[in-house]
Amino acid sequence: MEPNEKDREIDVLIRARYPLIYIVSHEEARVEDAIVHIVGGQRSVQSWSATEPFQNLDPDRKIPLDGASQALDALGYILRKLREDNTRAVFILRDFEPYFSSPVIERRLRDVAHALKRSYSTVVFISPALSIPPHLEKEIAVVDYPLPAPHDIAGILDDLVARVQNSSDVRIALDETTRESLVKAAQGLTADEATNVFAKALVLSPNLDALDIGVVLGEKKQIIRKSGMLEFYEAQEHFSDIGGLEELKSWLAKRSAAFGASARDFGLPSPRGVLLLGVPGCGKSLTAKAIGAAWKLPLLRFDVGSVFGKYVGESEANLRRALRAAEAVAPCVLWIDEMEKAFAVSRGEDGGTSLRIFGAFLSWLQDKRAPVFVVGTANSVDQLPPELLRRGRLDEIFFVDLPAEPERRAIFEIHLRRRGRQSEKFDLEKLAAQSDGFSGAEIEQAVVAALYDAFDANRDVSSDDILHTLQTLVPLSRTMSEEISALRDWASTRARRAS
Repeated sequence: MEPNEKDREIDVLIRARYPLIYIVSHEEARVEDAIVHIVGGQRSVQSWSATEPFQNLDPDRKIPLDGASQALDALGYILRKLREDNTRAVFILRDFEPYFSSPVIERRLRDVAHALKRSYSTVVFISPALSIPPHLEKEIAVVDYPLPAPHDIAGILDDLVARVQNSSDVRIALDETTRESLVKAAQGLTADEATNVFAKALVLSPNLDALDIGVVLGEKKQIIRKSGMLEFYEAQEHFSDIGGLEELKSWLAKRSAAFGASARDFGLPSPRGVLLLGVPGCGKSLTAKAIGAAWKLPLLRFDVGSVFGKYVGESEANLRRALRAAEAVAPCVLWIDEMEKAFAVSRGEDGGTSLRIFGAFLSWLQDKRAPVFVVGTANSVDQLPPELLRRGRLDEIFFVDLPAEPERRAIFEIHLRRRGRQSEKFDLEKLAAQSDGFSGAEIEQAVVAALYDAFDANRDVSSDDILHTLQTLVPLSRTMSEEISALRDWASTRARRAS
């Protein structure tokens, strides 16, 4: 087992004779194995839980104990051991935090802490939930234990491949790129979850290949559903479904492999994110959806409004929980739609909650280390807080304008092809010329409306039907010409053009 940074931190705390260490993790077995590896036989390791107490703990007691009595007896056992000469041990207490509420147990823990300071032993709490009573805050060192690193996931995958590669019923088709993609897809899972999902992929199909990346990503959906504030979006869109925006597509394509090991070895940091600002209906949200599918990463849609709660501090706690859930499935794409509504400049009508939420999000955006690629979309720059636009929090700001004539031609071709029509049978040049000022969404609506007219007339749709629809529609560029003109003026010197 290769030690990680947290293993080294635990080693330092034990050797520095910290009395109480609280490790936050869902992976009891993995943490306990790490502790055994850390102490290396120089100290004994004894584990306790309410269902599996220390060995030889009150062997003559026949009456079943409740959890609190079990916990009190466990602390008494540790105190007796500490009074023995030359006791060098690590006592692991699993899921002990429910018993902190007992004043007697809290007092006994303080007694244990004082005794530990005069010994070469340590008590380690392991629990997925962090809960420390005020009287013990100065006695306990907290360690957030990380999920398996990429090399740990790779080791799990290699072990599985080694076990099944000689089986005639299994075909392994893993080149280096596919192997790295599977490992990347499994990041954010626990070691047990990664083992289970790789085995699940083999059960579903005897082949272990690139198609199993979808199976692994599907497992992450369970983590997201439990968060309650993030939506795992099943991205079906691709960059080929987007007409135009070639500059933006090229920029994104250059970063598609930046989450892999080769990029880290090259010295590249993980991409931080991008803000897509522009005219409504011109492909910003469609691009956000396509990034997840193109990069083969989970696409998480974050509804910022869902974090607001009615109690003091609840909103901030919800935001932290949502961001931790995103980091747990990293690398991933975190999509925040209509950012100007989510983080509009607040005037304090809500007692400052919006400002605190925005400040916490900015701090996370600035300091995050997890490979979470943030995609924000916005239709209006006036309502966006200026702090969000500062470089360093996001990699780039792109302005998505109304499509030019060649882009409108491509958009017509995409929507006709999507609805089972051969685009070469339509006068695309004329349609593109007559749709000047139309957004991509309005072009799609024109095609759909023409299909309705043709269906009602019991015939197939034609170029004339679409041209007639274009003449009846009033595009947003006319009804909001002043706003769009102001947006273009702002973006001309402050944002990069997507086309």
